[in-house]
Amino acid sequence: MPSDAPAPRDTGSAPQSRSPSPNGNDTLTLRALVSTKDAGVIIGKAGKNVAELREQTGVKAGVSKVIPGVHERVLTVTGSVEGVAKAYSLIVSQLVSANPSSPVTSNSSSPTTAIRLLISHNLMGSVIGRNGLKIKAIQDSSGARMVASKDMLPQSTERIVEVQGSSESIGQAIEEIGRCLLEDWERGVGTVLFHPGVGDERSGRRPHPTGRRSNGEGRGRTSPSPHSPSSPQPTNLRTQNISIPSDMVGCIIGRNGTKITEIRRLSGSKISIAKEPHDETGERMFTIVGTPEANEKALFLLYNQLESEKTRRVGRDQQQQEEMQD
Repeated sequence: MPSDAPAPRDTGSAPQSRSPSPNGNDTLTLRALVSTKDAGVIIGKAGKNVAELREQTGVKAGVSKVIPGVHERVLTVTGSVEGVAKAYSLIVSQLVSANPSSPVTSNSSSPTTAIRLLISHNLMGSVIGRNGLKIKAIQDSSGARMVASKDMLPQSTERIVEVQGSSESIGQAIEEIGRCLLEDWERGVGTVLFHPGVGDERSGRRPHPTGRRSNGEGRGRTSPSPHSPSSPQPTNLRTQNISIPSDMVGCIIGRNGTKITEIRRLSGSKISIAKEPHDETGERMFTIVGTPEANEKALFLLYNQLESEKTRRVGRDQQQQEEMQD
């Protein structure tokens, strides 16, 4: 799995300058994991609440589609740092007022709740800071409490940062978190996004996308291989789907398919790649079929390839900047 990102500069205050974002205008996209019930509150009847949220803050906001049997959805908010922070503050206020399934405590003048942000594993160092100084400074200045998970979510390179407090304190904390993320946005290149339910054998999110360079498409799951009749195929095969940013697909496939072929060979899993993006995010779906052990190895190899490409691109960009300054 990807290694921990190097700790950023040893500072406890919010950054005063930041590297240019990929969009060139400091646009932040911040995702959060919400329950299906909370998602209904955020959207509102006929989309009324989310429409008002967009109008009041100027952000783009939406919630992922419902997946049968999965009780979580992903909230995505995109806009300026201030707009995103204000949007999350308003969302928290809505959840407290509606008293849904979110844990809410009303034993003080300002009811408190929590929001679970999805943060790239490689950007956690930017939020936590060296020796935890950054996260402590954010908590002290905002009054919110932050708890960062240690493990990445299944089939992704994202982790959860739970922000607890009042709507105002959560909004302040998210604004500072957003500035940290934009400061080091290069570290987030190649993040494999988490999708609730991914890894289950389910029918949602195009479980059988049209793949390319896939191996053995016509073979049944439990029938013996025609080339080795004495070695029946394992019966405990699992199907796992992960989404990969379109601009990173080429680095996984490699020239003439050499890299994806090597990943298939080393892992023993069958990996197919959708020809087209599966939704408006522009991501491509990778479908991995194999034993749990083989799939785990395939995911490890895929994530390592993404991490190597991310490091290569950051180094290339830094070199180009240095050449421009000379």
